[in-house]
Amino acid sequence: MTLSQKDAPGGAGPTVTAVPTGAAVGSAVDSGPNRFGEDLRTALGDREAFDRHRAANVDSPDVGRLEETLAQEGVEFVYYMIPTIGGRTVAKVAPAGHLRRMLGTGIAFHRTALTDLQSDRSGYLIGGGIEAREFWALPQPETLQVLPWDTTVARVFCRAYEPPQLPGVGGRIMPFDTRAVCELAHSGFTARTGLELRSGLEPEMTWAGPGMEVTAKDGQSPAYQVENLERMRPVYQRVIRYARALGLDMIQGDYEDDGQLELNWHYDRAGLTADRLVTYRQICKQVARELGLQCSFMPKPTNGKMGNGCHHNLSLWRGTGEDAENIVDDGRVELHVTERARHAIAGMLVHSPGSMLVMGSTVNSYKRYWDAGQFAPDEPTWGLDTRAAAVRISSNGRMEFRLPDASVNPYLSHLYLLASIEDGLRRELDAGKPETAGGDVAGIRLPRTLGEAIEAFRADDYLNEAIPEALTSVYLDLKSDEWARFCGTITEWEYKQYWEAIP
Repeated sequence: MTLSQKDAPGGAGPTVTAVPTGAAVGSAVDSGPNRFGEDLRTALGDREAFDRHRAANVDSPDVGRLEETLAQEGVEFVYYMIPTIGGRTVAKVAPAGHLRRMLGTGIAFHRTALTDLQSDRSGYLIGGGIEAREFWALPQPETLQVLPWDTTVARVFCRAYEPPQLPGVGGRIMPFDTRAVCELAHSGFTARTGLELRSGLEPEMTWAGPGMEVTAKDGQSPAYQVENLERMRPVYQRVIRYARALGLDMIQGDYEDDGQLELNWHYDRAGLTADRLVTYRQICKQVARELGLQCSFMPKPTNGKMGNGCHHNLSLWRGTGEDAENIVDDGRVELHVTERARHAIAGMLVHSPGSMLVMGSTVNSYKRYWDAGQFAPDEPTWGLDTRAAAVRISSNGRMEFRLPDASVNPYLSHLYLLASIEDGLRRELDAGKPETAGGDVAGIRLPRTLGEAIEAFRADDYLNEAIPEALTSVYLDLKSDEWARFCGTITEWEYKQYWEAIP
C-alpha cells in the first residue's frame, strides 16, 4: 500500500579497446564554463539545508495523518533507508511510534555506510576509515510506504546530511548521497535548460531454482515463448502485484533468455524512475525468498546467453502538465529525432567512455561486450531502431541509452546522463550520421574492461568538473580496489588454460 506518492508529471509521451587518443574525452569543442558543476557545488555547500528539511518535516500538516494511517494499517516498524554509492540500500529499523521524533532528529549512520562499508585490500574502510564521523539521515515523509508482503512494516527514503554541529560543513547534504545529488543536479539542469529529463528503464534479471529450467534447440533462443512465461507465472504475478501496490505503473514484460525476465513500468521524472528501480529490486528479492528461488541482477551470468542490461529510455520535456512538450519529437511520422535531441545524443556519446565506469560498474559488466551476437553495443554510435548502437531511436520521442547494465546505480547513471546531455545541448555537439561514430564522436572508443573504464573515467575533464570531487574520488577508490582484487584472483579459466599447458 502506498501512503503517499508524488504526482507523476503530466503530458502524454512514450513510455575499448582504448580510451580516445589525443585530447581528453569531451575536448572536441571548447567547453566554456561548466555551470553544471558550479551550480551543483553551490547547492551542496548550503549549510541551511538540514534545518530547512527538518523544519519542513516538523511543520508538515501531513505528519499527523501519516501517524494515524500507520496506526490504522497496523504498522509496527519503519525502515529508514538510503541508497549507497554501489546501488545497494542501507537502513535502520525503528518502532512506528517514533516516526514524529525521527522526522525531527534524523537517524545517525556511520559515514562509510554510504560507501557500502567496503574495505580496500589493505584493510582501510573506504570513505573515511573506522574513525569517520557519522552522518544524519532525515526522512522524506512523502516517500513513506507500507510493504505489501508484510503490512506491519513500512519504509521511507532519507536524505544524508553532515551533522549540524560540525564546524565548516554542518548542515550540508552529503556528496556521497547519490540520490540527493541526482535530485539537486536535475533541479539545476532544469533551471539552466528549461527541460526535464524523464526516463523509463528496462531491468533484465536472471531467476534460478526449481521449475526455472528451460530446454531449447541448438541455436534457438527461448525468448518470448508463452511456455516460458508460464514457467515464470508465479514470479511475474507476485512481482507485478507487489510493484503496483508500491506505486509502480507496470506496463509489460517478456521472457528473454534462460531464466531471464524483464518487467517494465511507465516512464516518469528521472528521480522517481530511479527510486522505482530500487523498489523493484527489493520486490524481486522478496519474491525470490517467498518462492524458494534465486534472483540476480548480475550483468553477465553465463557465456553464450543474454546479459542483464538496464536500458534507459530518455526524453526531454519543456513545461509541465498537459502543456508539456517532448522536444525529442517534432510530430513527423517517420522515425526521427529533432536537432536538439541530436545534440543531447552527441553529449551522451562523447562522454560515454568517461561515464562507462558508472554504466558498467563491475568487473563482470564488460563480459556483456565481449560475447558476440548478444545485443550489447560496443561502439559509441546512435541509430534508428538498431540494437547495435549505444543510443537507439526505437520510437519517436524516445532515446534508448543501451550501455547501462542491471547492476547500475540509477541515481549515478541519471546524474552522469544529465551532465552529458547538458554539455551536448550547450555546445551543440554533433553526433554524426546514424550508425557511424562521426562528428564530435569520431575516434572515440568504449572501454572494454573495468580497468580501461577507470582510466577513461579519470580522463574526462568535463565530467570530473561537473560531478562533486568527493563523490568521484571515493567512487574511484571503490572501483580501483575492485579491479585490483580481480587482477589478483586466480580464476578457473586460468587453471584450465595453464595447469597442464607446459611442457
